[in-house]
Amino acid sequence: MTGWLQELPPVGQALVAGIGTWALTAAGAAWALAGRSVSQRMLDAMLGFAAGIMLAASFWSLLAPSIEIAGARGGIPWMPALVGLLAGGLFLRLADALLPHLHPGLARSEAEGPTTTWRRATLLVLAITLHNIPEGLAVGVGFAGAGAAEALTGGVSTFESAVALAIGIGIQNVPEGLAVALPLRREGSTRLRAFWYGQLSAVVEPVAAVLGAWAVVLVSAALPYALAFAAGAMIYVVVEELIPEAQAAGNEDLAAFATLLGFALMMVLDVALG
Repeated sequence: MTGWLQELPPVGQALVAGIGTWALTAAGAAWALAGRSVSQRMLDAMLGFAAGIMLAASFWSLLAPSIEIAGARGGIPWMPALVGLLAGGLFLRLADALLPHLHPGLARSEAEGPTTTWRRATLLVLAITLHNIPEGLAVGVGFAGAGAAEALTGGVSTFESAVALAIGIGIQNVPEGLAVALPLRREGSTRLRAFWYGQLSAVVEPVAAVLGAWAVVLVSAALPYALAFAAGAMIYVVVEELIPEAQAAGNEDLAAFATLLGFALMMVLDVALG
């Protein structure tokens, strides 16, 4: 089924996969367009599930290959992973501090970053957009690694593992679209407006995927660092936002179990396909 995708160059693969992950965010936002509602318990479970997928993808699809590729090249195996991991987390921390944004479920007065008069909807979109940058980068560097020669990757990165990563990120994008669209509907926004802002939060993913793949193709030595960078950024998002948000309404046990399920699914996808 993915034969045609495998024939594309890595940047083209990243673009197609990035569009796919955006489409699943739009599918989540379309729930609001359809006029449907989701209970808080269900939304918290979905956010926990998304957190589990991102955690598993960070290790199985990004950090572990980073370590193995560095070792196959004859370097210090853990060094690129360490540098990239910390750099990815620092990047998200700086972005949080410099860009006004509002986490779903919070009042407008609780917006983070510089003080601004921007509307609540804009701040919600920016918060989810910050999440989607590392997710897009992860997809891009995954396909770039798979497209590299075996001598470059040590036979670690494969096309199948990149596909598994894109599938996992796409699945966890569904609740992210919901997390933007549903609060806007509850506050009186029209269905179309709620859907528009929900899908808009993931438009950055195809762009980030292409940039990530292009950077690795251009500078092949950056591959293990790029993999770990995406992992660090995604782990920061999970710990700083997704897990606290999933537990804020008192559904801690449900969110925790959903996180385990998400982790298990991504682990199986990566091992079975990769």
